[in-house]
Amino acid sequence: MSSYKDKKVITIGIVNELTGLSARMIRYYETRGLIFPDRTPRGTRKYSFTDVELLMEIADKREEGVQTYEIKQELRNRKKGVRDHMIRGQLNAQFNMRKH
Repeated sequence: MSSYKDKKVITIGIVNELTGLSARMIRYYETRGLIFPDRTPRGTRKYSFTDVELLMEIADKREEGVQTYEIKQELRNRKKGVRDHMIRGQLNAQFNMRKH
């Protein structure tokens, strides 16, 4: 079961109000592959609370001068690290392995 934070129910206007980012900037981060909103059948973007938190993190990094390609690489590495950790946990559970 997914968390309420991951449900894509927030419109871009509300995201704008919550983050202070313009709709144009939010769409730009989408085109750069940093954020992935769902789309309704009519094309309306829908974001989650997790997306809002990520957008705030992206905005903070941009203010620090970090480029979008660097942020994308960091997010990719973070996702890979979580996936690797989950796989190790599954292997440990399956084969009763322990770290020594």
